[in-house]
Amino acid sequence: MKQEVCAVEPGVLYLVSTPIGNLRDLSFRALDVLTQVDLIAAEDTRRTRILLEHYTVHTPTTSYFDHNKERKTPLLLNKLRHGVSIALVSDAGTPGISDPAFYLVRAVVEADLTVQAIPGPTAMIAALILSGLATDRFVFEGFLPVKKGRLKRLEALSCEPRTIILYESPQRLMRTLCDIKQHCGSRNVAIAREITKRFEECLRGNVIELIEQLENKKIKGEIVLVVEGLTRRSRNVTRKE
Repeated sequence: MKQEVCAVEPGVLYLVSTPIGNLRDLSFRALDVLTQVDLIAAEDTRRTRILLEHYTVHTPTTSYFDHNKERKTPLLLNKLRHGVSIALVSDAGTPGISDPAFYLVRAVVEADLTVQAIPGPTAMIAALILSGLATDRFVFEGFLPVKKGRLKRLEALSCEPRTIILYESPQRLMRTLCDIKQHCGSRNVAIAREITKRFEECLRGNVIELIEQLENKKIKGEIVLVVEGLTRRSRNVTRKE
């Protein structure tokens, strides 16, 4: 069956999910939109340019990231009101997940303009299904606070019965694993690293075992941390310790 081309409409903001590593994960529909829109608003234009060049897309780009979102949002809204079609993309994955896309989407909705989602890759779901932990109920927490509010967040998560998904940097991974051990006890954890890329890896095990395993290793790449929720098993293990 012949694939129908997705036709872009004027004055619409498209939230386009892009690959989190493997460039071949871009959907046909996403490629149609990126090719046809008048403008692409990218969190990192240099990174997005790699994707666009791979697919020979020549659509103009503009930056839209956390430190310019307040200045750029009115400008993009004005373009949408005048019939300009815009695709919003993040560094990688689905816009709005731990990035400033929410700020623009809220403004578009409040302005009674149209926004459409072009679904695709997202690191947190890929890590969840790789983890081997319960997938029926889960909570996404993004990045833990580095300083202020970190202890309060960890204490709240210690009582969370659902599987917990966190984003973390390689530099802070060991600190976070140790904090999980201290505040949540002996939980099963999965560390998904470099998902869909050449050196993809998913380490699974008890948080104590993983701390020992990684203690003298240098961790690189983008990391998603999946943590077992508070269950009867984990509650009993913590009591024994």
